[in-house]
Amino acid sequence: MNVAFIGGGNMADALVGGLLQKGFRAQDLRVAEISQGQRERLANKYGVACFGTAQEAVRAEDVVVFAVKPQQLREAASGSGLERNRNLVISIAAGVRLASLSRWLGGHTRMVRAMPNTPALIGEGIAGLCPLSPEVDERDRRDAETILGAVGATVWIEHEAQMDAVTAVSGSGPAYVYYFIEALQEAAGRLGLPPEVARRLALHTFTGAARLAAGSAEPVPVLRERVTSRGGTTEAALASMTADRVKEAIVRAILAANERGRQLGEQLDQ
Repeated sequence: MNVAFIGGGNMADALVGGLLQKGFRAQDLRVAEISQGQRERLANKYGVACFGTAQEAVRAEDVVVFAVKPQQLREAASGSGLERNRNLVISIAAGVRLASLSRWLGGHTRMVRAMPNTPALIGEGIAGLCPLSPEVDERDRRDAETILGAVGATVWIEHEAQMDAVTAVSGSGPAYVYYFIEALQEAAGRLGLPPEVARRLALHTFTGAARLAAGSAEPVPVLRERVTSRGGTTEAALASMTADRVKEAIVRAILAANERGRQLGEQLDQ
């Protein structure tokens, strides 16, 4: 499989690096990027061919990954010169609906929308994938999984309306995690622990708990209960959070993110 990236930003950088680590050859990958400095950086870093335009970069059977900012996607798609349904197209532009991209590509329907997240930068991401139409066959699905799977896990979402939820949960999710880590660090500081100790305690507690949950067959509530002794310190903390309705506040926040994603999709469609 050959892959052409339209856009050479951070996510394209992560995907190129991930694919090379998975056994792709540098000659299998190409990048179209308007910034000369970025082209030179990617070429020097990975040995991949970089071009100033999509027409120069895309080959006949390439999988084409649009990795530009959402506000730039209309221009990038309209100027890409892709023939209808010749290439599998994957878009990682947040919020842009496939119907909009199809229109900008002159009726292209062999497309997958992907929503990765920033842990992809270290190969620990997760991406939701959604096909536009039956023109996305099993081989296309495998190709999409291979590309996004180079930097983490993948899940298929069959109804595009749910991609806003994917964005709200996992796309924006790293920010929620960082927010909670900030709170742990702040509490540790208020209790008199030095900043570096507070940071290490917060980070290792979070990453360790997440890895334990990921590797366990037990439901997360069961794992939580196992840490919570009757009358103990954990019970006191959780009782305080329950009284403050922390869980409900987090759910409301994610619902707000979902609604904002829907609104942005409508704006980008116009």
